[in-house]
Amino acid sequence: MTTVLITGASAGLGAAFARGFAAKGCDLVLVARDKDRLGAVADALAREYGTASEVLPADLLDPADLDEVAGRLADRTRPVDILVNNAGFGLPAPFPYNPVEDEERMLDLLVKVPLRLTHAALPGLRERRRGGVVNVSSVAGLLPTGTYGAAKAWVTAFSESLRVDMEPYDVRVLAVVPGFTRTEFQERAGADVSALRDAVWLEPEAVVEQALRDLALRRPVSITGRHYRAYALAVRHLPRAFVARKMARKRSAPGPDA
Repeated sequence: MTTVLITGASAGLGAAFARGFAAKGCDLVLVARDKDRLGAVADALAREYGTASEVLPADLLDPADLDEVAGRLADRTRPVDILVNNAGFGLPAPFPYNPVEDEERMLDLLVKVPLRLTHAALPGLRERRRGGVVNVSSVAGLLPTGTYGAAKAWVTAFSESLRVDMEPYDVRVLAVVPGFTRTEFQERAGADVSALRDAVWLEPEAVVEQALRDLALRRPVSITGRHYRAYALAVRHLPRAFVARKMARKRSAPGPDA
């Protein structure tokens, strides 16, 4: 029986990953801040799939809570076979206009937390010579798209490098690189996405289905949708300075009273 630990599991892609792994018969460790929402997800999975879910409420930006989750991953008596680093958030304005404390919190959650949790999980995975790490990145990391994109670029690069390091131990590492996905993320970030066409949106279930397929096939990166795969291919060949200017025009600064 495979056990999967998922961060940010109370909603969005995290909850979709929980459903995807539950459908495959996996046991789950669900991590998020909201205990009640986690419990609701666990109950729904038990009813639909008969899945046993351990609910582990934790604020991953709290050092004590992060230590607890890392300790759960390192526990050899209750092995976790797959870690899904999914927790994250965005900010509503470009870097110069956000409080630096908010920027630091975002960087910690997107970079420090997956680094720490992955480091805790790897000794057991290497020892058992199986399992994997799934890191949720973003197409925002493919181009200069502010500090969120910069952090997600790190996640993708980290995953691809780690995949090479873990290959001799038969441990799989996958970077999931979704585009705009119908979750609570945009609303929580305060992003205005009203001008986006329906065609650009992905459903979280489709992202997870593609990710699980790519994990099974041992691919390094998972991108859902032909339009996003074409986008990823195209941006590799665009001049970086040109792209940076284009993306900067799309990021608006707040008004003078903000």
